[in-house]
Amino acid sequence: MARIFFNGQAMTGGPFHAKVHGHLVGPVSTAPGYRFFSIRDECPALLADPNVDTAIEGELYDLPLEHLRDAVLPGEPLELELGVIELADGTPSLSMVLARGQLERGTHREITEHGGWRAYLATLGREA
Repeated sequence: MARIFFNGQAMTGGPFHAKVHGHLVGPVSTAPGYRFFSIRDECPALLADPNVDTAIEGELYDLPLEHLRDAVLPGEPLELELGVIELADGTPSLSMVLARGQLERGTHREITEHGGWRAYLATLGREA
């Protein structure tokens, strides 16, 4: 089993939640130290940054590794990669993070101030 933090489309109510339904542990936040970006307003991306004190809201799931490999990862956009983050309680977790080299492209909107994907989507008049 793999503990993975989701903070976008796979969360409860999101269009990809069916891929992870039944594996929800519960709502959680990252530890402080993360920036948050929107990829084409389709999905979010985390980026660790020790110079910020923001935490990002999401949900923790416990998925079989095979399910993560076969059902979840193939649908992730190229701008994301699998990484390890720190949760608010200090434990590590897998998460989809901004892929190396993407920040330098400068094409992704920073949405850190919203603290989570649902809050950001609400500013666009959309729901997760």
